[in-house]
Amino acid sequence: MTHKASLRPHDRLKRPADFRRAFERRRSASDHILVIHAVENQGGPARLGVSVAKKRVRAATARNRIKRLIREAFRLSKSSLPTGIDLVVIPRGPKMTLVEVEGSLVKLARDVARRLKPLPAPPPPEPKP
Repeated sequence: MTHKASLRPHDRLKRPADFRRAFERRRSASDHILVIHAVENQGGPARLGVSVAKKRVRAATARNRIKRLIREAFRLSKSSLPTGIDLVVIPRGPKMTLVEVEGSLVKLARDVARRLKPLPAPPPPEPKP
């Protein structure tokens, strides 16, 4: 049985191109816990990508713990997040709790979603003569 708030594979960003697209869009929000980069998706539910730099958090176990915390916060607050955006989350440091991450994620996702403007539609292809 699938729980309504489960984190399914299509809720996550996996391809490097998806991460690159979010960074190139240059829309972000941050606080003392997280930095969130966002980009529009095709109107589906919010999707999550997590990037934890080895430079900031040296131990692999600590990096994995942070990623688990962020994914769990996303899973618990999916219904509170704006739809139609892809989020790339970068933690500011190794010390954080689930409650802090969840509150920060919801607040920052709403802030950055307000700043996103719809991307212009690509021009129609020219007819071939």
